[in-house]
Amino acid sequence: MDLSKDIRSPSDFKRNTSELMEHMEESGEPMVLTVNGKAKLVVQDAASYQKLLESIDYDQAVKGIRRGLEDVKRARTRPAQQAFAGIRKMARRSERA
Repeated sequence: MDLSKDIRSPSDFKRNTSELMEHMEESGEPMVLTVNGKAKLVVQDAASYQKLLESIDYDQAVKGIRRGLEDVKRARTRPAQQAFAGIRKMARRSERA
């Protein structure tokens, strides 16, 4: 992100919306809108935002897999039958309550 180009006031963004939207689509970079000189909003094109969400999902999946592998490595797991039996037992308890 080029801070000298990608920080705008809301009024500047409003006056130059088409041009700035085109710039965001081409660059894939978000734009920061300021109020009284302080960052207030971030505006981003939909394709770049979707890529960001997919990246976050991927990172979370990788972290989950790493946690799972670490659990296996440290023997913090149990057989599926045992785990499901525990879940069924808890479900029966909650049905009675």
